[in-house]
Amino acid sequence: MTRLTLTVAFILALGGPAAAECYADYKAKRDEPLKLHYGVAQVSDGNCNPGAAEGELAPRLASDGWTLLTVLSTFGPEGLEERKASAGAYFLRY
Repeated sequence: MTRLTLTVAFILALGGPAAAECYADYKAKRDEPLKLHYGVAQVSDGNCNPGAAEGELAPRLASDGWTLLTVLSTFGPEGLEERKASAGAYFLRY
């Protein structure tokens, strides 16, 4: 029984992080000249809501000269494929 319990706990521990992946889609801008982009980025599980994701994404984007305008939504890996074409070069870039 102990061996079965340990095996189940081990499998759940390995499966947990993969199941808990979190992503955010966002809009950002760069001034002079004005440029806008839509992107998708992975955020930490603890920031898996739009408000918290903003705090994580804003510095990443700023380091490359972008200003975060808004985080549209947060979602799991099941929403990646439908957003990939729209994000283009900014799919999982930041």
